[in-house]
Amino acid sequence: MINWLLALAQTLLFIAMAPFLLGWIKRVKCHMQNRAAPSLWQPYRDLGKLFRKHVVLAEQASWIFRATPYIVFGVTVLCAALVPLVAVDLPTAAIADVIVLVAFFSLARFFTALAGMDIGTAFGGMGSSRDMMIGALAEPVLLMAVFTMAMTASTTNISEATTYTLNSGLVLRPSFIFAMLGLMMVAVAETGRVPVDNPATHLELTMVHEAMILEYSGRHLALIEWAGQIKLMIYMVLVANVFFPWGIATELTANDLAVGFIAIAAKLVLLGVVLVMWETVMAKMRLFRVPQFLGFAFLLSLLGMLTHVVLETGG
Repeated sequence: MINWLLALAQTLLFIAMAPFLLGWIKRVKCHMQNRAAPSLWQPYRDLGKLFRKHVVLAEQASWIFRATPYIVFGVTVLCAALVPLVAVDLPTAAIADVIVLVAFFSLARFFTALAGMDIGTAFGGMGSSRDMMIGALAEPVLLMAVFTMAMTASTTNISEATTYTLNSGLVLRPSFIFAMLGLMMVAVAETGRVPVDNPATHLELTMVHEAMILEYSGRHLALIEWAGQIKLMIYMVLVANVFFPWGIATELTANDLAVGFIAIAAKLVLLGVVLVMWETVMAKMRLFRVPQFLGFAFLLSLLGMLTHVVLETGG
């Protein structure tokens, strides 16, 4: 029972930390661009303001439009429960499979695209078609990076792969470097960050994710925004704990859990700075160049698998 309570606490910590991580990214980005930086707690205030507002629905909105925010948030929370954040030896580790994670992400994208088309606006249909195109190109890259990791650790279970990397010690694996770069590029595309999308714009020619949720308001918009923040944190935790697992708790003691929390907090802070530097030096690319961007990410992941076969298995 204690282990299940710890698993629940880790999931709640995951959900609670996601807005703070976004606040850190925005603050660092403002400092790098010489702009006045908002408080680290601003995302929490924004979510609270949206939860207090009334929901405005179009007359032709169906049950899909009403149910999508709850489905997307619920699926994203399930994904957060699968990913080891502070410790690896938790009951949820048995179902922490990366392929299941990809399937959950696809389910959330499917309902978001349906909701974008449900109202019948031009923005919603445009955003849905763009997001499905990006998803169709990003999922193979994510799976290829996963298979590279799976060939090394002989499992697709995130917790077991993390434990394998941790027990292997400090080993330079070129396959992991290529897979990590491919995964980071997919994370940029899947979470709507620069250069694939710009979360801070509402211009018609550049909107992808924002176009699908333009008709949402109140608590519906709050749930979708919160789910997007959790999704960004999931990708960053995957990069941090699968490829750099040092510090994560392997025993469920108070000292190990405290060290694990400090370690993941430090890694997320560092990854947030890396993301901000990437977005600062990159410009928003045209939509028709996104396939080239994701094609290069697929090439990196494929090189990771081939490098594993050639260098690590003697093939």
